[in-house]
Amino acid sequence: MLSIRDLYANAGDTEILKGLNLEIGPGEVHAIMGTNGSGKSTLSHVLAGRTGYEVTGGEVRFLNQDLLSLATEDRAREGLFLAFQYPVEIPGVSNMEFLKAAVDALAAHRGEEPPDAVSFMKRAREVSAMVDLDPNFLKRGVNEGFSGGEKKRNELMQMLLLEPKLAIMDETDSGLDIDALKVVADGVNAFRREDRSVVLITHYQRLLNHIEPDFVHVLAGGRIVKSGDKSLALELEDKGYSWIDEEVA
Repeated sequence: MLSIRDLYANAGDTEILKGLNLEIGPGEVHAIMGTNGSGKSTLSHVLAGRTGYEVTGGEVRFLNQDLLSLATEDRAREGLFLAFQYPVEIPGVSNMEFLKAAVDALAAHRGEEPPDAVSFMKRAREVSAMVDLDPNFLKRGVNEGFSGGEKKRNELMQMLLLEPKLAIMDETDSGLDIDALKVVADGVNAFRREDRSVVLITHYQRLLNHIEPDFVHVLAGGRIVKSGDKSLALELEDKGYSWIDEEVA
């Protein structure tokens, strides 16, 4: 699904990723954990093709394509989805318009007929119910006036509706209360399938109480320094990150 080899990347004049390696197979859920400034969000932004980041070395292949050679919109059309840590508001564009345009663009890219308005509306309402989001939010501007939890559930609704091959969730659990966290976890678990993969970027083990990862990685100093199963997340919760720094040193 995704192969990252010896990836180096800068944000402005600062080198953030320093030889990162990661392999993700179909159907796998990978959790990436680490302290602030370790490079977690930079990794997600580089994969999605956000401006302001420069890849200076290494390669990334997604579904056997050179991901780094694709424009941001082409990465999305090929099936890469990024759920933002801080979703932005788009005043004047309703959720329904936004989602229908995205679904139609994906259909055109695949050479398929776009769904008609009635079937699309039905599916959108089904998905909004899955993430505990009032269907009236579909009529509102994208994230406009939404609470933090509503924005995160809206991102999740987009993911479930667009059905990407690889979903990268950048600290989707930040700022969520227990109930909202459970809704997000249920949505991710509903999304899981043998031909879809998920990258969960998080500080805390609490999200992984509800979403069981296949692999847990610790990112420090711009590279993955330790990998394991879900027990690694429990060890980090118990001991913090200082012992990782000592091992790496």
